[in-house]
Amino acid sequence: MTESAYLQVSHRGWILFACMLAMFMAAIEVTIVATAMPTIIADLGGFSQFGWVFSIYLFTQAVSVPLYGRLADMWGRRKMLFIGTSLFLIGSVLCGFARNMLWLILFRAFQGLGAGAIMPLSSTIVADIYSPRERASVQSWLSSVWGVAAIVGPLTGAWLVQHFSWSLIFWVNLPIGLVSMALLARFLPERCVEPQSLNVAGSVWLMLCISALLMALLQAEWLGYWLILFLLLVLFAGWQLKKHELHAAAPLFPLEIWRSRLIIAGNAGNLIIGAAMMGISAFLPTWIQGINGGTPLQAGSALAMMSIGWPLASTLSGRLMLRTSYRFTAQLGALLLVAGSALLLLLRADSAIWRAGATAFVIGTGMGMTSTTFLVSVQNHAHYDIRGICTASIMFSRMIGSAIGTALMGAVLNLNLTQRLPHAQDPVQQIMSAPTRDALSSETLRQMVQAIAASLHWVFVVALLIALFALGVAWMMPRQRPDAE
Repeated sequence: MTESAYLQVSHRGWILFACMLAMFMAAIEVTIVATAMPTIIADLGGFSQFGWVFSIYLFTQAVSVPLYGRLADMWGRRKMLFIGTSLFLIGSVLCGFARNMLWLILFRAFQGLGAGAIMPLSSTIVADIYSPRERASVQSWLSSVWGVAAIVGPLTGAWLVQHFSWSLIFWVNLPIGLVSMALLARFLPERCVEPQSLNVAGSVWLMLCISALLMALLQAEWLGYWLILFLLLVLFAGWQLKKHELHAAAPLFPLEIWRSRLIIAGNAGNLIIGAAMMGISAFLPTWIQGINGGTPLQAGSALAMMSIGWPLASTLSGRLMLRTSYRFTAQLGALLLVAGSALLLLLRADSAIWRAGATAFVIGTGMGMTSTTFLVSVQNHAHYDIRGICTASIMFSRMIGSAIGTALMGAVLNLNLTQRLPHAQDPVQQIMSAPTRDALSSETLRQMVQAIAASLHWVFVVALLIALFALGVAWMMPRQRPDAE
């Protein structure tokens, strides 16, 4: 089903560098903004709305990812990446001029609409210019961008807000994005494609289904009984989308995707990775600060170990795939993911914080190895004409998995806290806040920490169960190497 490298181009290194710049720009956006948020809130106010600054960005990004993937197949990679990057940069400039929290949230939504193109299309372009054998190692370079962004983002954000205006954390994207677009315009030829009309009805049903699903998952507690209405909307929109896709002249998801066991396995694997990742990303810092009594810096440093393990394992997986097979590499990564999730259960209130960091590193290696294997196998299996939507579906699956993991583990934590501390008002916040924690009596604090620790252990149990499914998906990978495609 595949070719060597569909686009025979010179200066591939410059194209790869341009794609890495684009991905770095989008990856650093989350971490750099998180560091600057206290300063932004102090200037703009609206503390009760600050969560939407992150949620709306991820929301619009997730909704637009599959649409960009399909449009890239229909209208060309470079054109759609330029459109997405332009929207992202315009949104970044506007964010820097926001004068209240509402406008900042609206501009972040605009920024997210552009970000939906950057990740999947950068990865797709790299897959187009490198052969199946080369993709196994080259994709690891793209993965390393996340590790660098996780470290550079907080440091850059803290330095900029300390010495300059917080607006610069958004405007710093401008030169990076413009250089990336200039390099791609100079060195990446655009494939001539026959113009196709956009599947408008399918796009509307898809966006409605995704929007309702994300809202139901991420705002379940706030919605209350309205949650039922959103779930019904998900089912209705999904059914309408399926019915429309079966008869559409240009379906958003070509039938080849649903007929391929490998592509289905790749999407299922990334769904699992996204869900399992939330067990550490969302709840390990809570354990370190609330149970171990660590500082935010210690929690962030421990969590950063996952971002270091991810690109290292991704690089190793590229070489391992060439020597063994997709299946062996995916199974090894799944075992590391399961082992790391199991290590979470061994954490105790008196555990050294370095143990939490080591656990995060093991989980990061498992995620890096499995995610790269799933992505490369799907890109090597997919023909050029559907590679954009296949790559986008992989990344979209991970986003949906993260939303599912957040909702599921959050529900498990809240249920346990309700049973163990029925009369406590927001117990996690009480032990996370230093002044409130110091005001508690030693006996009350001890009981509260024990109850929250037991509740978090059940969250880690769920993360382990989710990780176990990765073993089954890894077994679905073919016993062949990338150079055998």
